[in-house]
Amino acid sequence: MDPASITAETPMGDIMGTFPGARRALFSRYHLGGCQSCGFADTETLAELCARSGPLDVAEVRDHLLASHAHDESMMISPAELKAELDSPAPPLLLDTRTREEHEAVSIPGAVFLDQDLQQKIFSADPQRRIILHDHSGKHVLDTCAWFLGHGMKNTRALKGGIDSWSQDIDPKLPRYRLEID
Repeated sequence: MDPASITAETPMGDIMGTFPGARRALFSRYHLGGCQSCGFADTETLAELCARSGPLDVAEVRDHLLASHAHDESMMISPAELKAELDSPAPPLLLDTRTREEHEAVSIPGAVFLDQDLQQKIFSADPQRRIILHDHSGKHVLDTCAWFLGHGMKNTRALKGGIDSWSQDIDPKLPRYRLEID
């Protein structure tokens, strides 16, 4: 779905599928979608959600979603861009934010598993160091990227589509897998 095609009648499930950070954006500004009392169904339209939640101005909420998405996009790099950086004379630090089990089962060559100890070392190191974070599908890595940026690591980006996109676009020999809960 093209982000510009979102209207008042767009189901929330389609919006969540189009914008990986939509739930975070809605919760941070409007306290929507983060818990059972403020949740919404995938079939509920943006207009229906806005009507029962305020009411909220649909155009304002849509504009907020678009602006949040543009900000999220600025934090991401494509698999092809990552490949070029990894092949450069000064490759970035590639950090795997998935579970240890996922990392040990399949990983991008050169990726380092991110644990709490490593995170603390990174936060006390060079704030200009180039860091690329990745997860399985790109759905959760933006939160971690925002966390790094908020802690002064201003040259941090997230891999769009995660290791799954990497295996499709760059390294088809890297096994793909599906998570039961994602």
